[in-house]
Amino acid sequence: MPNTTSTTRSCDGNILGSPLVLGSLRIQSRCVLAPLSGVSDLPFRLINRSLGCELAFAQMINARALMRSNWRTVAMLASSHLDRPLGVQLLGADTEAIVSAVRKLQDFDIDFIDINAACPARKVVKRGEGAYLLTMPRALEDLLRAAVRCSRMPVTVKIRTGWDTSTRNAREIARCARDAGVTAIFIHGRTRAQGYSGDVDYRAIREVKEEVDIPVIASGDGLSPQLIKKMFDETGCDGVAIARGALGNPWIFRRAAQFFSCGTVPPPPAPSEIAHVMRVHLAACSEQYGEEQGPVIFRKHFTWYTKGLPGGKALRQKAFSTRTMEEMARIIQEVCSVS
Repeated sequence: MPNTTSTTRSCDGNILGSPLVLGSLRIQSRCVLAPLSGVSDLPFRLINRSLGCELAFAQMINARALMRSNWRTVAMLASSHLDRPLGVQLLGADTEAIVSAVRKLQDFDIDFIDINAACPARKVVKRGEGAYLLTMPRALEDLLRAAVRCSRMPVTVKIRTGWDTSTRNAREIARCARDAGVTAIFIHGRTRAQGYSGDVDYRAIREVKEEVDIPVIASGDGLSPQLIKKMFDETGCDGVAIARGALGNPWIFRRAAQFFSCGTVPPPPAPSEIAHVMRVHLAACSEQYGEEQGPVIFRKHFTWYTKGLPGGKALRQKAFSTRTMEEMARIIQEVCSVS
């Protein structure tokens, strides 16, 4: 497990007191690390866990690829005993593929399965997957029911507020999901047409929370402890899933816990602490992918860690021409000297 700086949470360390319940899982922290395509690998998850994240998702998995036991897809499920509790999100619209993938996942050491009905990517919705499922509530209900029936572990669903402004049907979708037997609903507070831009619709999330009697975990603009609190306050949700807010910022979980516990926002990490966590993350990437690929894969994380730092642009230019662990480590050391 990555050994970063202190993971102790101030005060009671429990966001909003009561735990988040997903089937038999009781999660003390009500902030969740959402799946991020191309990002949420094992090193990224362990870094976030070491700084306050309790429940995390692996990267989104294509159900049909898992059904075929595609080796790249299976590799994305790499985990460890320290990586718990863990959710896996499946992308697909074909019942046969979803059922096959869910059955295969029963043999993996994971804790729950999420069905994606929220991804807005054009290539995804053109296949009738992701957010396109919002246009077919009954078909989605049938798909979810099939997944629930063949799974020994909890099944959840990720949705959006609707396809576009004229079809904001999140309440209907939530009822269908509940009736299908899902354990919880994850909802992003934007329509598919919005993608990740525009305002989060807090009211739509609140309506979903009021519509169903299962946990509702909200997402959208969870970029700071203050915005996470706003999500809880405005929607009454049971949990908040953090995605972009964790990029280069694993401290967001610890800082949110401190904010909810004590009412004050702790200061951001000092450059020396950022550099320390970067070194741990780089070492984890090297261990996971090898000393040749590790530094290359770490480059995108270097960008996020140094965003907003004085001289960050020059450091990023150096990092993106680096291919060895030693060179990357030297550039990370320069982060300590920024002020």
